[in-house]
Amino acid sequence: MRASLQRIFALTLKELLALLRDAASRAVLIGPPLIQLVVFGYAATFDLKDIPFAIYNQDEGQLSRDLIARFTGSTNFQLLAVAHDQREVTSLIDNRSVLFALSIGPEFTSDLERGRTAHVQLIFDGRDSNTAAIANGYAQAIVSAFDRSWNQQHGRKPPPALLLDRAWFNPNLQSRWFIVPGICGILTLLVSMLTTGLSVARERELGTFDQLLVTPLHPAEILPGKALPGFLVGTFEGTLIIVVAIFWFHVPFTGSLAALYFGLFCFLLSAVGIGLMISSLAVTQQQGLLGVFLFMVPAIVLSGFATPIANMPPVVQAITRLDPLRYFLVILRACFLEGADASLLWPQYLPLIAMGIVSLIVAGQLFRRRLA
Repeated sequence: MRASLQRIFALTLKELLALLRDAASRAVLIGPPLIQLVVFGYAATFDLKDIPFAIYNQDEGQLSRDLIARFTGSTNFQLLAVAHDQREVTSLIDNRSVLFALSIGPEFTSDLERGRTAHVQLIFDGRDSNTAAIANGYAQAIVSAFDRSWNQQHGRKPPPALLLDRAWFNPNLQSRWFIVPGICGILTLLVSMLTTGLSVARERELGTFDQLLVTPLHPAEILPGKALPGFLVGTFEGTLIIVVAIFWFHVPFTGSLAALYFGLFCFLLSAVGIGLMISSLAVTQQQGLLGVFLFMVPAIVLSGFATPIANMPPVVQAITRLDPLRYFLVILRACFLEGADASLLWPQYLPLIAMGIVSLIVAGQLFRRRLA
């Protein structure tokens, strides 16, 4: 056992040194193929439709119902729930059931009829600041249309209704709080996949792959030796970005550090497995790079990093379930902004663990065929 661990350590050290010394292994391939363009065309859209929202109406007058009718009649919004108290609103937003809640006070109709400004509150989920900002713009447009209609009917110039918005988890709607944790996932995926995606291909291209056949290394030892550098480099890269996000960009970290690093481990398990699969199939480093970037760009687009997965076609949404970055982005943003712990993140951990185990098994089978 001790001799086996020493051999694995030696192979891991060799892989790290080869990666650092070989300039071709650090090169970046430019020119995404046609499949990436197709994915961008279908998945990358900033148009929002059927945004789920809830209503908390404390007013019994006709005017509040008129305003609600404008929201429910819009193609941009879909009424999902009617809340009866503030606790229901909190639960709906915490569970991501709705993007926002329209809260109308008990004096809305009477304030308008008396010539006073009536206040409407929009409480929305600020964890995805881009989506929340777009939805807020749609809501503002509906309230503005309500104002113009009221002014025309009563000949008044001041806006009769004022919309007050309040974001949870990201009060100032700083896009940096949303983007920087996502970059952590993207760069970690890129570095770990490049490290493993080029390892076997580099051996084959340099002519040293056959030398593994005459070494004491067993295939069961070679696979961990090829995988460990990806784990080490990915963990270092992820830690570095997390530190920069917290102390340089001042993104608040409110969750559990143990939950985040367990998620990082599960994510690297899947990323390293996929990288080894690509490397086992590639003959040259160029092919390895092409395989990595063929996977990377669709993975980013389908992860929900920039555009909501809910707005993608149903077929594309089903494909996103095979994207490990999708689950890790949820883990990152939950740990940074929501204060989540491991007990809430198992729906994200389990798919990553499953993808990691399956990809490593497939990579091991491919690797044994190469050694045979």
